[in-house]
Amino acid sequence: MNAAADLIAPLRDFVIAMTRLIERCSDEARLLEQGTGLLAGLLADDTWLPDHCAAAKVERYQQYLLHCDPLERFSVVSFVWGPGQMTPVHDHTVWGLIGVLRGAEVSRRYTRDAASNLVAGAESRLEPGQIEAVSPRLGDVHAVANAYADRPSISIHVYGANIGAVRRHAFDATTAESRVFVSGYSSTQVPNLWSRAPA
Repeated sequence: MNAAADLIAPLRDFVIAMTRLIERCSDEARLLEQGTGLLAGLLADDTWLPDHCAAAKVERYQQYLLHCDPLERFSVVSFVWGPGQMTPVHDHTVWGLIGVLRGAEVSRRYTRDAASNLVAGAESRLEPGQIEAVSPRLGDVHAVANAYADRPSISIHVYGANIGAVRRHAFDATTAESRVFVSGYSSTQVPNLWSRAPA
């Protein structure tokens, strides 16, 4: 086999392992703990990510689908942040694991006070290989940004649904007013994990 033809193998192995985990584990805390270990293995080497799933664009951050389970039990996405790009405050409505592959990102969690106002928490910074979890149980509302103003950053996200099809909410950080959105994906092209033929 041509070694160059199988650069995608770490992602394929991760998808297989994550599918097995989803099939045997219904407890969210255990799933996130074990999924963190699997994602850490994927983040240990960044040569597997196809170029078309690592392309930054000037207008906004990009969300490239790497894999979606056929039953939509989980999805794997590369987020590519151009210099200084950021999300609005938003939720997910499902569990998620966020790990940095290249560069760095900063996130700020939000909670609600007794009057339903959004209260900003401390800012955290994720460097390559570091992972954080989100879920409605743990805290599901945050804003994320590229930590760098002069170069792209890339993070790999794993969600407990087909995240590009989930109805979620973006929030005005000042008024806490929300709007519903469905993120979709930045490309119609998905990496082929399954061909092992020489290039």
